[in-house]
Amino acid sequence: MTKTKLFLIPVLFALITLSLSAQQGGFRGPSVGPITVAEALNLRDDAPVILRGRVLRFLGNERYLFADDTGTITVEIKRRIWGTLSIDENDIVEISGEIERNRNRVEVEVDSIRKI
Repeated sequence: MTKTKLFLIPVLFALITLSLSAQQGGFRGPSVGPITVAEALNLRDDAPVILRGRVLRFLGNERYLFADDTGTITVEIKRRIWGTLSIDENDIVEISGEIERNRNRVEVEVDSIRKI
């Protein structure tokens, strides 16, 4: 093989690799943003939800009272979700999770929480 051919093989390999990686991707449409507590109370069971507001108080058994300007909702935040985050009732947080409908109750099972 000539030196030109030996040079072209790695160049062609690099170009093919770059073109394949450039074609990969994911969803590029609008993302889900925060909604209000009032809106969350009307969602179906297991609907994904993002809320911004304040955790007002501990209710027991990993449940907390969460509030924004439109109302309150019970949220379930497991210990592992808290991690090292410490907040008080004056801190604004963003939570994401799923709506859980049980009998006459609507709650949010929290998957993540972060201070805003």
